[in-house]
Amino acid sequence: MSTKAYYNIDEIGAGKPGFSKTRSIIEAAFYGNNVVKVNTLKEAYELAKNSPGTIVTDMPVYRGEEFGLEKDAKVLLFNDGAITGRYAVARRIAGEPGVNCEELDKVAMDAVYESRWKTMYHAEVYAGLDSEFMVKCHLLIPEGEENILYSWMLNFQYMSDEYVKMYKNSKPVGDGKEADIYIFSDPQWNGSDRPGVDLSCLSDPAKKTLCYFNTETNCACILGMRYFGEHKKGTLTMVWAIANRNGYASCHGGQKEYTLADGSKFVASVYGLSGSGKSTLTHAKHGGKYEIKVLHDDAFIINTDTCASIAIEPTYFDKTADYPTGCDDNKYLLTSMNNSATMDSEGKIQLVTEDIRNGNGRAIKSKLWSPNRVDRIDSPVNAIFWIMKDPTIPPVVKLKGASLASVMGATLATKRSSAERLAPGVDPNKLVVVPYANPFRTYPLANDYEKFKKLVEEKNVDCYIINTGDFMGKKVQPKDTLGILEAIVEKKAEFKPWGPFSDIEIMDWEGFIPDMSDAAYLTQLKARMMDRVNEIEEFSVLKDGYDKLPDDALAAIKKVVDELN
Repeated sequence: MSTKAYYNIDEIGAGKPGFSKTRSIIEAAFYGNNVVKVNTLKEAYELAKNSPGTIVTDMPVYRGEEFGLEKDAKVLLFNDGAITGRYAVARRIAGEPGVNCEELDKVAMDAVYESRWKTMYHAEVYAGLDSEFMVKCHLLIPEGEENILYSWMLNFQYMSDEYVKMYKNSKPVGDGKEADIYIFSDPQWNGSDRPGVDLSCLSDPAKKTLCYFNTETNCACILGMRYFGEHKKGTLTMVWAIANRNGYASCHGGQKEYTLADGSKFVASVYGLSGSGKSTLTHAKHGGKYEIKVLHDDAFIINTDTCASIAIEPTYFDKTADYPTGCDDNKYLLTSMNNSATMDSEGKIQLVTEDIRNGNGRAIKSKLWSPNRVDRIDSPVNAIFWIMKDPTIPPVVKLKGASLASVMGATLATKRSSAERLAPGVDPNKLVVVPYANPFRTYPLANDYEKFKKLVEEKNVDCYIINTGDFMGKKVQPKDTLGILEAIVEKKAEFKPWGPFSDIEIMDWEGFIPDMSDAAYLTQLKARMMDRVNEIEEFSVLKDGYDKLPDDALAAIKKVVDELN
């Protein structure tokens, strides 16, 4: 699938696909006489290397020439300042109740006007790595932000000969009605009132940042946001929206395919927020017991008819906290951000990781980090795993019934991640619900609910919850989770009815067997399940019911609470 970039004269005009008001404001900026086109990764590398403040380490980019860099390219480090995480508060999504697009359009219009005094860089990439689904994305960003531009081109697929050919041969997405994605970004923007501009339409209390998405028309405006993650997730936000409109389940998680000794395949999809363990589970090699293919550890889509899956990105935007200086994994780094540097005994500049400088140090790792990477898995998905950090859930339970399986994903409970910048007064330790582990949705939640329900109900996909946090005060270790996963993959896992529940089964795991006669435990378990009921009921009220789920979702989770009573 490909998006539409060029229009015949008779296709241009009011009310026609690709010509909304917001899009017309944003796209026009790409053709200004202050715009410089960046066509290759080599150009982007040189711009980033020479950008003020960039630290050129002495760490070589491993086999960089294989994906568009010079042979002598080095890992570049750039630090953003005090902000080192995403700021969800700044997101404003067209179509949601209370979002004033007329005023937000004026903010975007004025930001574009102010950018005329700057040299702006225009880059293009593909998101989606198979001819079944490929989207062309454009980014416009000012001089001085070359490291964001370079990282963005690395994170997604630069226009290599192979992928250009693949894109040309791909079928138009949405019968030609889906236009290219256009993102205007100015990290240097500083919100201030101007004639005709009212910043009260922003959701950022300080009125200094904005992520404005009009995903129906595939465009966005990112203002005052330095952190690269805003640009990565902002792009994915729109790619996932296109996928959702065209019959795919949009997935913030990881997927891998196991080939067992008898030649059978098992495809596992794991869903969790940053820090939940989804990357660890996705890349685990299981001691070489199986032949493994990895699709991705962060972003992919599932065709809800064929159950085949497609990766969105070639590389990995990974935390560096667990990868000390000199470790083997760092051989695959392409670029890094929000880490420190030092000079070693040989006079070489080395990266200093482990979150010494700040939380959420990051790097982009090349596709080569996972030697068994693929861009597409044709084998149908066998199992969905919702990764939660809920202290009342055992290390694994199995969900029966499509409504319960999907509503548990819609009420995925976890703890805050260091990848997030929180608004003042928000408790970082509070258990939070993030539906399907995807805080980047820009369409009604019911769309995801129905997609995942279809996979379970019509495509016979099994569904589990795995708890990677602690269970009633005892930490669930990675070896526990991996052992559980292996038992399921090898079809050795024995699940039995759990307590009073008719639709939840449990596998006994040593050291983590819940005591259903413990009144204190049952009280907490009921409270956490009631939290989910309350969340579903709130969905039907908040934002004028924009995220209301079908009645069967609430009935399925209420049944769980009733059985506890």
